Amino acid sequence: MGSVGEILKHPDELYPLVKLIWSVWDAEKQILQEPHWSFCYSMLAKVSRSFCLVIHQLSPQLRDALCIFYLVLRALDTVEDDMSIPTEVKEPILMAFHHHIYDTDWHFSCGKKEYKILMDEFHHVSIAFLELRSSYREIIEDVTMRMGAGMTKYICKEVETIDDYDEYCHYVAGLVGLGLSRLLHASGVEILATDSLSESVGLFLQKTNIIRDYLQDINEIPKPRMFWPRQIWSKYANELEDFKYKENSIKAVQCLNEMVTNALLHVEDCLKLMSDLQDPAVLRSCAIPQIMAMGTLALCYNNIQVFRGAVKMRRGLGAKIFDQTRTMSDVYGAFYDFSSILMS
Repeated sequence: MGSVGEILKHPDELYPLVKLIWSVWDAEKQILQEPHWSFCYSMLAKVSRSFCLVIHQLSPQLRDALCIFYLVLRALDTVEDDMSIPTEVKEPILMAFHHHIYDTDWHFSCGKKEYKILMDEFHHVSIAFLELRSSYREIIEDVTMRMGAGMTKYICKEVETIDDYDEYCHYVAGLVGLGLSRLLHASGVEILATDSLSESVGLFLQKTNIIRDYLQDINEIPKPRMFWPRQIWSKYANELEDFKYKENSIKAVQCLNEMVTNALLHVEDCLKLMSDLQDPAVLRSCAIPQIMAMGTLALCYNNIQVFRGAVKMRRGLGAKIFDQTRTMSDVYGAFYDFSSILMS
């Protein structure tokens, strides 16, 4: 729920926290009784509670499609993330993943904790996937195929240039934005957003995660995962891992600030896409992650703690965002507030 100290410092966040906890309980009660759907929604809550909460506000048909879309791509990402899998094993799995989602007998043991459970019992996801409308299945299959191929390209290729960085983020997140726009359009609730706007929504979230997760990725065992582009970090250090060390703190923060500035290039597109959304529930489900990303960038900017440990938004503040994001005016207000914090 958040530490007592945090609540005492920010008493206005207590009520939103309580409401959020109640929303979690209420969402869990809505889980369907069929074993495969029960598994999918309970797993979604484990791998991304925030996303699970925002999609529960949508119509059941669209909610189911987004749940499976997220879990399929999370499973694909789990294969890519597991650095213990030999390249010769990983590559064909990534390339064929869009076929595996049709196979209710397929599973592959990898990942850790809840991600390992997702992979070991992936047949539940496949069964649920096959129950979706054909238009949804085709979109999910296409995005999975394109993402798997893109991930394969970067198994052994380092992110050297800013163009590489944008291309990698396109494969692992820009395609997610494109897929979400297509799913919303297929559901009949939204017009189809342009590819460039949909792409920016995904890139903004992905770049925020890459910035925030520097220490986790650089310390990955058996080998580090490095996504910061050499074109940026090489201005400030000889090796990307140099930023971990105290003597390089000034240069580390300078590099961090350039990375944050690069991510902020996508903000205008994100706001434009959200302003075009018609359905209030869809706006809310799209806006909350975007506002959280903007808040995370404001927290990371000029903050040496990115290189020392976890930098996370307060749970109470996250609950407040969840509670108060209703209209596009709320979105503009939140982005303005976090921009002001970042500027200061």
